[in-house]
Amino acid sequence: MFTAFIQSIKALRSNPVRTMLTTLGIVIGIATVILVLSAGEGFRSLINSQLEAFGTNTLFVETRVPPTTKNRGAGAASNDQSRARSPVAITSFKNRDVEDIKRLPNVKNAYGMVVGQKVTSYQNTAKNVIVYGASSSRFDIDKGKLSKGRFYSMAEDTGGAQVIILGSQLAEDLFRDENPLDKLVRIGELNFQVIGVYEPRGGLGGNEDSVIYMPINTAQKKLLGIDYLLFAIVEVKDQDLAAATAEDIRLVMRHNHNIDADNPDKDDFFVQTQADALNTFNTIFNGITILLIAIAAIALIVGGVGIMNIMYVVVTERTSEIGLKKALGAKENDILNEFLIESVLVTVLGGIMGILAGAFLGWIVSLIAKSANLAWTFSVPLYSIAIGFGVSASIGMIFGVLPARAASKLDPVEAMRYE
Repeated sequence: MFTAFIQSIKALRSNPVRTMLTTLGIVIGIATVILVLSAGEGFRSLINSQLEAFGTNTLFVETRVPPTTKNRGAGAASNDQSRARSPVAITSFKNRDVEDIKRLPNVKNAYGMVVGQKVTSYQNTAKNVIVYGASSSRFDIDKGKLSKGRFYSMAEDTGGAQVIILGSQLAEDLFRDENPLDKLVRIGELNFQVIGVYEPRGGLGGNEDSVIYMPINTAQKKLLGIDYLLFAIVEVKDQDLAAATAEDIRLVMRHNHNIDADNPDKDDFFVQTQADALNTFNTIFNGITILLIAIAAIALIVGGVGIMNIMYVVVTERTSEIGLKKALGAKENDILNEFLIESVLVTVLGGIMGILAGAFLGWIVSLIAKSANLAWTFSVPLYSIAIGFGVSASIGMIFGVLPARAASKLDPVEAMRYE
């Protein structure tokens, strides 16, 4: 076996260009697998950081359009799983709902939020900016930190004070090198005083560094002209009771909104725990991962077929050599092992190169993500490396066995006559 191994290495080294081209399909396939799994770990770290920004023991309550008879018939999911978006505004979620939720035994704190979009300007700079209105309770739950200034108080919240906190990128866009604290920024038709600037936060679904936060009463009454909420964040005391607390919140919301508890399809809200959010994300991302790995598998199969064809060519080129070896006493198993080892070496070499290429591309993706202020952690899971080696070696054996068998079955006399 050792002799066959040495012979295989010599054969590969004798034609390095062909060896490299033979491995190309394997390199592409394995690199894709490593990249997908590495990016998956980075994306999971990003999702976890986003959830942690709301607090590690939080629930989400958000408005939704109740499923209609038509979309139920089309298979729309019920209760927490339904997230249908609609231009129809749901106006039933009020501040009193949040206050009632706060009274539940396992609820530590909660705050409601509204979202709008307004033209925001300072001197000659104007931008269309997303504005969040949130109660002052947010600062007891949210993990964001200020680079300068302060948070607004409960008195400013209830009094509808015209004060704002800027995302780091927005502060830079509007003020450049100027200190924004205590400056007046025009939002819509009103002037607001800047009292704080967040540290860079990044974020999905819109960059949180380019938004404005203000007291919820100010946003509702003075800026948006509404009296309802879009969603709320609820902090629980015991995370192990999160599911039970979610059900308690549903009961409170149904009672306040006059919804029959036996008819959850009428719910104009949904409640989601962090575990639910992670499960939803994992379901979606796992589906995407399987799709991408299936595409990579096609590249691996194409690479395997290419290796099989090349090995048949190698057998043809070395027919006389095979005949001479068999004439000198080499057995069929010796010839079979030599060509099989050669095939496996080619694919393992491609696997190593694919692992390195995939890891490098994963690192590039992490740099791009970090440049966008996303909390992306670069890692190459050990299981992905094991998969890379295992798959590449398996392909070498599967697609190399037929050419190796063909070589081992050659008649030594006829082989030596081959030109």
